[in-house]
Amino acid sequence: MSLAFLFRTLSRDAVKVSLCQHVQSLHMCCPLLAADKTLLIKLRKNTGYTFINCKNALEKFDNDLAQAETWLHEQAQKEGWSKASKLEGRRAKEGLIGLFVGDKAAVMVEVNCETDFVARNEKFQQLVKDVALVTLAHQQNKRQSQGGYVKSVLASEELGKLSAGEGAVLADHVALTIGRLGENMSVRRAVTVGVPADWHIGSYVHGGLSSQSEVAMGRYGALVIFQGGKEGEQDILGRKLGQHIVGEAPVSLGNMDDLPCGESETRLLPQTFLGDPSRTVAQFLRGQQARVLDFVRFQCGETSEEE
Repeated sequence: MSLAFLFRTLSRDAVKVSLCQHVQSLHMCCPLLAADKTLLIKLRKNTGYTFINCKNALEKFDNDLAQAETWLHEQAQKEGWSKASKLEGRRAKEGLIGLFVGDKAAVMVEVNCETDFVARNEKFQQLVKDVALVTLAHQQNKRQSQGGYVKSVLASEELGKLSAGEGAVLADHVALTIGRLGENMSVRRAVTVGVPADWHIGSYVHGGLSSQSEVAMGRYGALVIFQGGKEGEQDILGRKLGQHIVGEAPVSLGNMDDLPCGESETRLLPQTFLGDPSRTVAQFLRGQQARVLDFVRFQCGETSEEE
């Protein structure tokens, strides 16, 4: 190899290196890179997916944020359905009771997972919130044509089919959360109530989480439907009745004139009132000029008669 040929080769290589360095320098100074970073941060905040998944999505769709987000959700949902089918049958007895009281209407739901660790996860708690609000909205639409007291109990299969907007159903939301957290989950049951204008809904959640969500969450929950009560004190009365129902676990209402049958009393009205052991629930209600009409109690993971 001649010295002239070697010099020409080295010169061409030097030019290539210099050109590459110049292109890289231009790229580093290009505003597009800053836009990429901004979009990446925004996409991660919107979706909660990993850095690499968000980066791949943006590259796939030339930094189109909307298309990238849609694609990420689709992929996560597919992965969630795949995981859901693989995890189906695994014991899911942990989870949370979610309870929301609106304007003369309320909903209480049970959503299960496998571990208490996942039950404390924000994404799982968001699922509980979604289930509660979607269920109440569905029942509110049905209730508009009905009057009086309306109570609906929904099982897992029916809940999974409820529309959650944008063409999705609640089962899709469950699958998406399974894909994100990797545990088996299920929406087990729900109850909704709607009351006339002169009735009241009391509620209580035990073992509650320190959450800013309008949906209260915990291991136990109770809804109680009642009339009367001292003006301006119905909220306090409803909470006290809810606490009693959670703590003493009555299974039926009973009558105001029923006599207590002892420590194993399962009727609400003859039970010794938790807030004042010197009186029965019925005696406490007479003092409050109130009457309980119905109640519902949920305990997370409890076995029902149907199971």
